[in-house]
Amino acid sequence: MTLQLGLDTFGDVTVDDSGDTVSYAQTIRNVLEQAVLADSVGVDFLGLGEHHRDDYAVSAPDVVLGAIAAQTERIRLGSAVTVLSSDDPIRVFERFSTVDAISSGRAEVILGRGSFTESFPLFGFELDQYEELFTEKLSLFAELRTGDPVTWEGALRPPLRDQSVYPRLENPPLPTWIAVGGSPESVVRAASYGLPLMLAIIGGDPLRFAPYVDLYRRALEQLDKPADLPVGVHSPGHIAETDEQARDELWPHYRISVGRIGAERGWPPPTRIEFDQSTGPSGSLYVGSPETVARKIARTAQALGLSRFDLKYSHGTLPHSALMRSVELYGTQVIPRVHELLAES
Repeated sequence: MTLQLGLDTFGDVTVDDSGDTVSYAQTIRNVLEQAVLADSVGVDFLGLGEHHRDDYAVSAPDVVLGAIAAQTERIRLGSAVTVLSSDDPIRVFERFSTVDAISSGRAEVILGRGSFTESFPLFGFELDQYEELFTEKLSLFAELRTGDPVTWEGALRPPLRDQSVYPRLENPPLPTWIAVGGSPESVVRAASYGLPLMLAIIGGDPLRFAPYVDLYRRALEQLDKPADLPVGVHSPGHIAETDEQARDELWPHYRISVGRIGAERGWPPPTRIEFDQSTGPSGSLYVGSPETVARKIARTAQALGLSRFDLKYSHGTLPHSALMRSVELYGTQVIPRVHELLAES
């Protein structure tokens, strides 16, 4: 399978070129502009994250994806991720089958438990059911994605008996990935449903995830699932004309964003030395010139046997103008160079 190269954004609330904070509404309009550009420069996929906190503007990815679908022609569109644990699987399917209709079959969904938990109290769910909610809702969604009438029974909601859900898909099933942050149990669960695996790699050498890919392949074989299901990687990065420019542009915004999340979770604040190390050849930040980023992506893709790589290109308050340039360079220079490097290997 030819490697697909995509982009992800959480709709981070940015500053403008003067340093003033951009409104939530303008941030969403900027995401739409970034998506249209990504489509025009040959990016394969765009994923929008779901968050319910003040540093991100996108809380309803499927609504934004519908707007993007109406203004794009070829790029595939999905979530990154949909927090299924605190949502209703039927409503998720209905919304993404609607995006699929608007986009003429370009929709997909990436399901996850969510590394942020704000949605649980917001929608009335208990965090002590974190695992139980995802397990049961995934079992229902796996039935819904086929597009067939569903007969299903669980412990947390009433059963369904030969229930159809609309709008119907034109070309079922709905492409669905399972996002995994590094749990072997989650890897095996993705394999048990015969669903593609998306690895979120945000720290350390990406090649350390090779055992998870091996586990996934072994589990597929043992469970009699298709052996050639896709594996993808989601990782953060930023592209500029030179390595130095990319690092210097990103660092102050990265420091604030990661520092805030770290303070919430008990991590020490990031340092510039650690940041620069992470942008090196074996780091998890794909930051630099098009050539540098392309070589890092090719290294990861080849080592892990990837079918897709998605670059998370938005970072805290990094301005829209820098994001647009990063998207442009990714599509016009990084993507063709990655394919060249893989063809040469």
